[in-house]
Amino acid sequence: MKVKFLIGIMLVSLSLKAQGLVYKPINPAFGGDTFNYQWLLSSAESQKTFKEKVIPTVQKTDLQKFTDQLNSQFLSQVSREMFAKLFGSNGFSVGSYNFGSFSVEIYHATAGLTLDILDTSTGDQTQVIIPNK
Repeated sequence: MKVKFLIGIMLVSLSLKAQGLVYKPINPAFGGDTFNYQWLLSSAESQKTFKEKVIPTVQKTDLQKFTDQLNSQFLSQVSREMFAKLFGSNGFSVGSYNFGSFSVEIYHATAGLTLDILDTSTGDQTQVIIPNK
């Protein structure tokens, strides 16, 4: 009985066929059909629950714009005069300088003249490299 049962299972298993597993992408960004794009986009938008906050922008009057420009030009002129007094006509000289809460270190490097600028109040730091000629 066991032998007949085993032979029956073997015969049934020989007649079974399997099909290869094939992956077909749906998203057009990954090789899928381009006609699926609109369907995927509309599905994503319908599921999106995040609403962006709209911040109203206040338009400046012409007088406010003019005042801002005057302030900018004034500060620019002051910084130019300070720069000329500190560095003279020769430009930057190597060393360390302090301007209020800013600490500036100037040194020569292989890439050129390097300025390390550190805001001591916030800890923000940036580096400016002036390339060699």
